[in-house]
Amino acid sequence: QVQLVESGGDSVQPGDSLRLSCEGFGIKFRTYGMGWYRQSPGRERELVAGISPTGFTNYPDSVQGRFVASRDDAENKIHLQMNTLKPNDTGIYYCPLGKYWGQGTQVTVSS
Repeated sequence: QVQLVESGGDSVQPGDSLRLSCEGFGIKFRTYGMGWYRQSPGRERELVAGISPTGFTNYPDSVQGRFVASRDDAENKIHLQMNTLKPNDTGIYYCPLGKYWGQGTQVTVSS
């Protein structure tokens, strides 16, 4: 049974940092490209970070320079370091793999 578990979300103030983690069970990440997606209220779900099997990363302009994705295949985890958080970063963050989605982790940025 495949399970993805996201963690690390919290309520923070603008300018703060958070590190999200995603751990996989029942599937090995090492051969897959992975991504972090954000679902914000009233907005379409968007990709905020992609990471290839070799660690190559890509980001949309909205988070470029602030977010950094990484992977630890030995631990079967990926991470998302989020710096200089803004209110627009508020949302539920997911790390899907194919048809599998976890519960997500809530990030709230508010003063």
